[in-house]
Amino acid sequence: MSPPSPTLAARLQRTVRQDVQSMHAYAIQPSAGFVKLDAMENPFRLPPELQQALGERLAAVAINRYPGARQNDLVAALAAHAQLPAGCKLMLGNGSDELIDLLSVACDVPPGGTPDGRSPVVLAPLPGFVMYEMSAKLRGLRFAGVPLTADFQLDEAAMLDAIATHRPALTYIAYPNNPTANLWDDAVIDRIVGAVGAQQGFVVFDEAYQPFASRTWMQRMALPGNEHVLVLRTMSKFGLAGVRLGYLCGAAALIDEIDKVRPPYNVSVLNAEAALFALEHADEYARQAAVLRSERARLQAALREMPGLHVYPSEANMILVRVADSKRIFEGLKARGVLVKHIAGLHPLLANCLRLTVGAPPENDLMIQALTESLRESQR
Repeated sequence: MSPPSPTLAARLQRTVRQDVQSMHAYAIQPSAGFVKLDAMENPFRLPPELQQALGERLAAVAINRYPGARQNDLVAALAAHAQLPAGCKLMLGNGSDELIDLLSVACDVPPGGTPDGRSPVVLAPLPGFVMYEMSAKLRGLRFAGVPLTADFQLDEAAMLDAIATHRPALTYIAYPNNPTANLWDDAVIDRIVGAVGAQQGFVVFDEAYQPFASRTWMQRMALPGNEHVLVLRTMSKFGLAGVRLGYLCGAAALIDEIDKVRPPYNVSVLNAEAALFALEHADEYARQAAVLRSERARLQAALREMPGLHVYPSEANMILVRVADSKRIFEGLKARGVLVKHIAGLHPLLANCLRLTVGAPPENDLMIQALTESLRESQR
């Protein structure tokens, strides 16, 4: 990062928010030349015949026009694909990141309008997805993080205490969690959902990894007493990370209010058309997800056999592992051409942890070999 000139530095000091100046930008690792297993992407491309069909389809799109009816078509197609319950609606986002931000915008009640006269609170377990906290703070909301237990389960007592103390406007429950990859005890979640409802807040189930998980809140959000529950999903793990498309589901009256802060053309016509094409070929993406779930099981079995490594349960397309020296193992993997995510610095509970994306079978073979060799080297 280049330092500013003295003149520009003075201008920045005067004009740009101090909290922004003290922040770090979202870090993306250079990945050219590596087996890329650091970002939970679907490793599979479309078969050649579908690539050609998609290219022809996109070539016919009227990119000289603003997105319009095709956004409505995509909403309808996603509602059918997700089996959206009766009485619920769905809104689109430029990735789920934008929807997280729009939720912060919609719930940013001015100081004086909250029970304690202060800015609203966004609450989430930690470690968790960094955008919950970042979005809250950038939009002027307060953030309250509640540490998980040592084995990455929800700390029910601490969560309920935080809800009673802060009366959060938004409580995020990543389902499964990122970066720990686990689902949580539904009985505990039920009590958290009830507590947030009693405090007049909203619960957002972030189901980014739904194609790989065994449970969902999509139907449960429509049950009596759950009108304050929202379900957030992304097409990124479905296989469209480059398309940048997310969607938020909830009670129709609630989505109608949140949708008021959405920019009118936030999803491009090309992105909408690509997503519609993917939904028409959902069977291909379902096949890919099945392969990744099978590879996850194979990879977990191999990891459990490695001395000096602890592997955690996963219901996502990533696996969390802990080693004695994560920096050394991370560098050992890189030296062997395999790029994973070193997350030890994100939270104290993640000390010496690495996050491994589940890749295609040949990629997983290379990671197993590189990890075995790196562990053996570290034990000399």
